[in-house]
Amino acid sequence: MDGTAFDKDALIDWYRETARDLPWRRPGVTAWQILMSEIMLQQTPVVRVEPIWREWVARWPVPSAMAAEAQGEVLRAWGKLGYPRRALRLHECARVLAEQHGDEVPTDVEVLLSLPGIGAYTARAVACFAYGQRVPVVDTNVRRVVARAVHGRADAGSPAARDLAETEALLPANVERAAVMSAALMELGALICTARTPDCERCPLPRCAWISAGRPASDVVRRVQKYEGTDRQARGRLLDVLRGASGPVERVRLDLAWTRDPGQRDRALDSLLVDGLIEQTSDGLFALAGEAG
Repeated sequence: MDGTAFDKDALIDWYRETARDLPWRRPGVTAWQILMSEIMLQQTPVVRVEPIWREWVARWPVPSAMAAEAQGEVLRAWGKLGYPRRALRLHECARVLAEQHGDEVPTDVEVLLSLPGIGAYTARAVACFAYGQRVPVVDTNVRRVVARAVHGRADAGSPAARDLAETEALLPANVERAAVMSAALMELGALICTARTPDCERCPLPRCAWISAGRPASDVVRRVQKYEGTDRQARGRLLDVLRGASGPVERVRLDLAWTRDPGQRDRALDSLLVDGLIEQTSDGLFALAGEAG
């Protein structure tokens, strides 16, 4: 099936009838608050993001409010969302928005791409979901839906330059409907056309190239991402100590947080310093970014 046979109306109607009532989708949510949600949702489930996002919206309703906060406080508030460098980049982004953009999130994709920590997906997501623009918003879920429904493949494979063009070709000409369809594509991939157990019986699309082809198996080798015992877990344990401290701590506090592998602990500590997530004081203590004094 080519893109011209993709039933846009069926997908949009399904989304308008069944879309999840997520707080960042509601009327009155600002572009800054949508930007925060998009950063938080990268590689993190909605159920973990929602309570943290609500706290951040109340605490930092505009970029200047976050920019005025210390880096360490932003890292504390990030909590267990994972990949904490996102929090530091968002703090830096807030500073640029406050100082160079009048405390407003730009509407233009190219300007958005120039902001700290804002990549191709996030820039287009903000332009689409905050400002209603007709731009392709391509994440893993969207790529999988297009691969299956249009190309008859079980998986999209590695990201490619053609992904944006292929997705844009599916969007309706009408700007408002195009923005809705971008959200609908993501919703379909997240809830129905999932990676491991697609619920084809509930799919709103009347035609799907993958189904027509007999649901051929994927030729993509999946890597099982473990967390237990990894450097990521070790980094998280060390950060937990500093997030819970009221000031810089001695090295022994960090050593006790990860005793299973001292070499791994040292590697994790070094990487946190390199990433700028923690700092060392002049007398050898350790603290969150911006709190070394």
